[in-house]
Amino acid sequence: MKAVLISGGGVAGPTLAHWLARNGFRPTIVERAPSLRTGGQAVDFRGAPQLEVLDRMGVLDAVRAACTGMGDIAIVDSGGRRLARLPSEVFSGEVEILRGDLSRILNDAAPAERLFGDSITSLTERPEGVHVTFEKAAPRTFDLVVGADGIRSKVRELTFPATPLHHLGFHSAVFTVPGTYGLEHDGLEHDGLMYNVPGRCATVVRTGGRTRAALDFATPPLDRDHLDHLDHLDHATQRALVAEAFRGVGWQVPSLLAAMEEAEDFYLWPAAQVVLPRLSSGRVALVGDAGYAPGPGGMGTGLGMIGAYVLAGELAAAPDDHRAAFAAYERRMRPYVEVCQKQAKGADKYLVPGRRSQIWRRNQLMRMLPYLPGKSLIKRMTEKAASAVTLPDHTRPDARRPAQPA
Repeated sequence: MKAVLISGGGVAGPTLAHWLARNGFRPTIVERAPSLRTGGQAVDFRGAPQLEVLDRMGVLDAVRAACTGMGDIAIVDSGGRRLARLPSEVFSGEVEILRGDLSRILNDAAPAERLFGDSITSLTERPEGVHVTFEKAAPRTFDLVVGADGIRSKVRELTFPATPLHHLGFHSAVFTVPGTYGLEHDGLEHDGLMYNVPGRCATVVRTGGRTRAALDFATPPLDRDHLDHLDHLDHATQRALVAEAFRGVGWQVPSLLAAMEEAEDFYLWPAAQVVLPRLSSGRVALVGDAGYAPGPGGMGTGLGMIGAYVLAGELAAAPDDHRAAFAAYERRMRPYVEVCQKQAKGADKYLVPGRRSQIWRRNQLMRMLPYLPGKSLIKRMTEKAASAVTLPDHTRPDARRPAQPA
């Protein structure tokens, strides 16, 4: 039974562990957080292949039960007057769920050894496998190592050093806030409000009795040193950066900034893509955002789960030849990755326009959208991108067949 170390216990990691365990591998998940992360931003699934992966994994009903039921988002001015609305079918997919809820569901379905509160410090490939050292745990050797540890992947850093992120022009801070911000009182229990000034966007949504905020702000292209610096800042310093970016912004932003200071689930991240020439090296592979983060609007959650499903299946198809399995995984995933990354480009022009005239034009388009065929066209285009992959049948636990090209 081959031992596989998976770095990252969020979404792609437990999905991979589930399928590896079903196919006779022995997965271990190492997660730097002390426990499963709760809350977080909403993520969505759209298109038949993404929903099919949830169904084949046996978690679709649980995901639907935890669905946010998100409705439309109203675009407002500084006085709260509604200017336009963003239809839910355009931005929240067919199924939307909080990332923390999804992680819990996926981890419940993933039989694996877990090392919480720890992370990898080195990877050394040897004839018998990959020798791994950890910050806390004793060194161990695994047959294979997979990085599923997100856009700031430690495994990617060790395997493909000095890989630049392709910055998409803005950063996002997300966190839970107390109160309803008028949503519940206005009959908008499952809706949201969004306010823009040039280069900045504040959004508040309320679903499932919880209110969440997102503060997005335009940032210039950042090199690796700047991104690494941001990653190593403590939360107090990161909060100060967000507060400075939104200084003087009206509407309900001052109260959101005050709530941000107390939020236990505050998370700041760059909108960026990961573009690599290959997804594996030796006995180490990457999956999800660690290997091909598409950025906001690129359906990264569904992409990561499909990648984990395909990778596990190709390893099962060639259990004694990881090189062939990794090559087949890359052939099948590369075209889908490129489609999803193309889908995400330009999100900054929509979310954090740099000029008031651009904000006005976007709002006018949103006001007209319900009366134009473009509404269904946008939905169809998004679903077409989400469905631009054909899932192989990797559901049989005894699958042992030659890997096929995509």
